Amino acid sequence: MCEWFVYILKCSDDSLYTGVTTDLERRTKEHNSPSGGARYTRSRRPVELVYSERCNNRSMACGREYRIKQLTRAQKQLLIAQPPTASLP
Repeated sequence: MCEWFVYILKCSDDSLYTGVTTDLERRTKEHNSPSGGARYTRSRRPVELVYSERCNNRSMACGREYRIKQLTRAQKQLLIAQPPTASLP
C-alpha cells in the first residue's frame, strides 16, 4: 500500500501552495527544479516545505487537500504552526 501526503509549500513571494504526493522530498525538489513542479510555483521559487500530513490513500489526501485549500490564509498559518499529528482516519 502506498502512503500519500498532503503538503503546504511556502513560496518566495510568501504565498502558500497546497498539493498531494507520495514522496515529499522528491516533490519539493520538483517544485524547485527548472523543469518540474506546478505552474503556480514555477515563478515563485524557491519554495520551502512547511507542512505535511500523512494520509492512508490518494482519495483521503485529495479530500484533505481540498479542505485545506478552502481555509483562509490565517487558518492555514495556524495549521502550519501546530505540531505534527498522526495520520487522519
